[in-house]
Amino acid sequence: MFDGFSAIYVIYAAAALAGILIAEACYLLYAGRSDKRTAINRRMKLQGNKISQEQVLIQLRKERGLDAGTSLFSPDRFRALRTQSGMIMPQPKFLMITSGAAFGAALVAIWYGLPLLMGLVLFVVLVPVLPIMTMRFMRKRRLKRFGVQLPEALELITRGLKAGHPVPVAIAMVSREMPDPIGTEFGVIADEVTYGSDLVSALNSLFDRVGHEDLPLFVTAVSIQTSSGGNLREILDGLSATIRERGKLRRKVRAISTEGRMSAYILTAIPALLFAAIMALMPEFYRDVWGVPKTWYLIGGSVTWLMLGNLMMFKMSNFRF
Repeated sequence: MFDGFSAIYVIYAAAALAGILIAEACYLLYAGRSDKRTAINRRMKLQGNKISQEQVLIQLRKERGLDAGTSLFSPDRFRALRTQSGMIMPQPKFLMITSGAAFGAALVAIWYGLPLLMGLVLFVVLVPVLPIMTMRFMRKRRLKRFGVQLPEALELITRGLKAGHPVPVAIAMVSREMPDPIGTEFGVIADEVTYGSDLVSALNSLFDRVGHEDLPLFVTAVSIQTSSGGNLREILDGLSATIRERGKLRRKVRAISTEGRMSAYILTAIPALLFAAIMALMPEFYRDVWGVPKTWYLIGGSVTWLMLGNLMMFKMSNFRF
């Protein structure tokens, strides 16, 4: 009886110990994930790799194509587009992917009956167009996120100034507290100031890297305060409110101009949907004309006119201020 009683308690103790170990393992697993979550931007993730701050700055500049010799193309506009898109993929790899996509699109078109010469022309056109359009899309999405974050960053800098911190320290607070894209960008400013650059030059470099239209206001405010003095805290308070109102006005104008953009989307979708419906319901409808070269010329002309019409409609509904 006593031996059985002891065995039961040993089993209970072992089960309790196993439960405690499982609970501790789950806690350590969750704690490890939460530690990774604290690296809320690219700069902080690189800092977690146990490398020096100078190496972090060099790596960030290299990823963005800011070091001499990292770009395969000499035109400044292409280099600026790549930098402002925020792309960190190596440029040769990116161009290889887009060229492969262009080759695949041309191959599919030739497979479905496009003449070989037209397929080669399509490939030659898509090789430069695909990377540029991809980076323009990435830049537009990044600028939108940056514009939403900028007023919050200015308010964080204002709170730092109220607490008595100098401007570089207040900017460094943004790099620790806010996610990308603004967290890493302001972190680069802090690192450049740490390694010898003056604050105004670092802010001008920020505008070159990002290209957001509200940044010159911030750069000018800090430049005036640096050269002639003044209450930067009050200036940034007003600037933050101004940028928020500009954002509200942009969203209001975009809502008003939605009708024009939706018309362009619908007019573009109708021919494509009609063509897809015909091919699905009556696959033999266009069978006799696929091999006629004039068919592809007519399709190309129709798509070109459709794109021109869409471009005009988007220009009519796009208000810049």
